[in-house]
Amino acid sequence: MRITGHRIAAIALSLATTLSGCAVVKNTGDAIFGQGRSDAQLTPRNDTYRDLLNLPQPKGKILAAVYSFRDQTGQYKPAPASSFSTAVTQGAASMLMDVMNESGWFIPLEREGLQNLLTERKIIRAALAKPEAPENNPMLPSLVAANVLIEGGIVAYDTNIRTGGAGARYFGIGADEQYRVDQVTVNLRAVDIRSGRVLHSVLTSKTVYSKAISADVFRYVKFKRLLEIEMGTTTNEPAQLATLSAMESAVIHLIADGIINNSWALQNPDDINSPVLQYYLNETTTFM
Repeated sequence: MRITGHRIAAIALSLATTLSGCAVVKNTGDAIFGQGRSDAQLTPRNDTYRDLLNLPQPKGKILAAVYSFRDQTGQYKPAPASSFSTAVTQGAASMLMDVMNESGWFIPLEREGLQNLLTERKIIRAALAKPEAPENNPMLPSLVAANVLIEGGIVAYDTNIRTGGAGARYFGIGADEQYRVDQVTVNLRAVDIRSGRVLHSVLTSKTVYSKAISADVFRYVKFKRLLEIEMGTTTNEPAQLATLSAMESAVIHLIADGIINNSWALQNPDDINSPVLQYYLNETTTFM
């Protein structure tokens, strides 16, 4: 039997296709059946978290209360994800409490779950009021009052503020890359408890980047023999991490603004020249 050059090329192409198909199926199987999964770990953070940890020490920590930090965007995930699933996290208050605590400048006071806290205190008082309660049992102290009320929320989530891509196709063989940029915006306000005056207010934004890369082959290798190959990958930046980064930036800007306007002070006044504070103090609003 005579084997022509065209037949050798077809056999080689078929072998390569089979091997690559096996590799793709194996990788897909690993992802499906758990071999690509990782153990639970601490939530990854952006560069703003490092800046938050490198802030200079305050002269005294600020007692701050956060009652809520709501989603004010009204945005839902685009179809076909779900028309009932929100585009941004609903646990922003918990995230903000963590950011404030990590900054080293605030002592966050529990207010979001205040009713639960008051219920537990009632239970303790009821136990202390019983006749058999020990006489030397210490009385329950009063709750600590806040000096500053932290207000605000997630005020905007804009989708497709920038999209684009590139691709090429030749004789049924093609590849393309597409990207999409969304943006989340948060507002943070520090309110004086005694007067109700808004001491400082900041708006910060963070982009949410998504990218998709794909390649495909669609051509006839011989009469009535169609070769079709598709492969690709998609990377989506988690929206909650972008929101968390925007909160971290907002807290740093709030601290820096308060230092400049003498609402609070540094332990060492010379720390005003620290690289972190100088970077955020010199950051200006960009105009689109």
